[in-house]
Amino acid sequence: MARTVGIGIQDFGKIIEKKCFYVDKTAFIKEWWENEDDVTLITRPRRFGKTLTMSMVEQFFSVEYADRGTVFENLAIWKEEKYRQLQGTYPVIALSFACVKETDFQNVRKRICSLIKELYNKYDFLLDSGYLNEDEKETYQKISAQMEDYTAMNSLKALSDYLSRYYGKKVLFLLDEYDTPMQEAYVNGCWKELAEFIRGLFNAAFKTNPYLDKAIMTGITRVSKESIFSDLNNLTVVTPMSDMYAQYFGFTEKEVFSALDEYGMGDKKDAVKQWYDGFTFGRRQDIYNPWSILNYLKIGKLAPYWANTSSNSLVGKLIREGSPDVKITMEKLLNGEAFSTQIDEQIIFNQLDADETAIWSLLLAGGYLKAAGPPEKGDFHEEVYPLSITNLEVRLMFEKMIQGWFGRCSGRYNRFIRSLLSGRLEDMNGYMSDIACELFSSFDGGTHPSEKGRPERFYHGFVLGLLVELKDKYAIISNGESGYGRYDIMLEPKHPDSDAFIIEFKVVDSQKGETLETGVVSALEQIEKMRYETALSKKGLAPERIRKYGFAFEGKKVLIGQG
Repeated sequence: MARTVGIGIQDFGKIIEKKCFYVDKTAFIKEWWENEDDVTLITRPRRFGKTLTMSMVEQFFSVEYADRGTVFENLAIWKEEKYRQLQGTYPVIALSFACVKETDFQNVRKRICSLIKELYNKYDFLLDSGYLNEDEKETYQKISAQMEDYTAMNSLKALSDYLSRYYGKKVLFLLDEYDTPMQEAYVNGCWKELAEFIRGLFNAAFKTNPYLDKAIMTGITRVSKESIFSDLNNLTVVTPMSDMYAQYFGFTEKEVFSALDEYGMGDKKDAVKQWYDGFTFGRRQDIYNPWSILNYLKIGKLAPYWANTSSNSLVGKLIREGSPDVKITMEKLLNGEAFSTQIDEQIIFNQLDADETAIWSLLLAGGYLKAAGPPEKGDFHEEVYPLSITNLEVRLMFEKMIQGWFGRCSGRYNRFIRSLLSGRLEDMNGYMSDIACELFSSFDGGTHPSEKGRPERFYHGFVLGLLVELKDKYAIISNGESGYGRYDIMLEPKHPDSDAFIIEFKVVDSQKGETLETGVVSALEQIEKMRYETALSKKGLAPERIRKYGFAFEGKKVLIGQG
């Protein structure tokens, strides 16, 4: 009989004791322990078993679980006597930042300090243990949500000291989802203040802490050393590009196919592979996201489970506000193409506005993109990686995200598309003017977006919307070559009886005497002069089936004309 699938259980002991479905990853404990690293940072996409792994490590080593060795009895780690003797023998400090999602610095700081206070509350017995002097007891009592910076930054190091004295052994420190506050701080504009606070906290806890034996930190991204890990030269970083621990986060194909057989779904292997495979860790290319596999085993329906587990707010912000080049690359990705770029695994959040490499690096770290092959040499002999969308589930997530950009005026957007397809120019102008007024500013990116670049950000977002809404009817290409130049947008019909479209955009400069009307004329003249219809004509489309439009922008104002 197939085991029960428990969704969302992050307590290791609970999964084992209730005999829920579990893939044995306990060999991670042995491998990590024998690597003898002081501080290990492991980055993986969300919902890849990081929290469950931390629970497993805590329950294996912590003195608080000294009488719970039975949960490991039938698992890989229990095969060696050496590790049986280690179980339940260390003081372990376990902390998670997963719930720190406040939107301003003061509340983020307060939330982190509250978590530290809750941690201290667990060890109140230390106050009467005889191991703390009066000054230390006084400092212990100062730990609170409102504590001073100097108290907060030294709090984790101090607790390590107290516990190591009490148990006669240095502590193990487990910090889960360390970068959740960082991502939220970037989205909400308080990155700099938080980085300074976290830097002080981490330096004391992980660098200048003589009471620390080993530590593990997990997260989605590797935040740059300059941002929060300065002076932390004892840090071993394990990213998705690393071979270390590749098989311990996520399910391998062998593990997935075995599970499908167990649940009588062996005939669904190809479909499951298309939906949920594609993650690559180091040289290991057969990794599936476990959250979706568990949900599929339980529900039996192919659906985007992993992609819907959080708001994806950072990803949406980066692409929506990104430059035209970012959006053009997204068009290629959604069309099933790969593109090559350098990868910097040290994410610098305050450079995301200006550095496109940082954007693609973050999407790779988050699991939204995958390395489609080994690195290649770029034009300047730099190492570049071919990247593509990870799998069908992630593609659907991107499509839903893009549709969400137009949520406030989705009805008008859909009516604009119907007007475009049916050739109702007056309606097109009315709907597009409303859409531009409503959404124009939401596509602005960076601290000071240029006036010239703002319309381009908007209309390339508009192109992505077309690509998603019309994907079954048209091949939509932007910035493609045809005739004597590059057109802005071409809609090539997939049905032989449908018309094709060529759209050219112009941004007008009123200081040069340009108007919306002259902008439309200029756009239409460019279509004719550069013979953009050539690519369509070569595919057999008659001239009367190629419709040509010029879009002129002046700020939020737009005018559409037909040639």
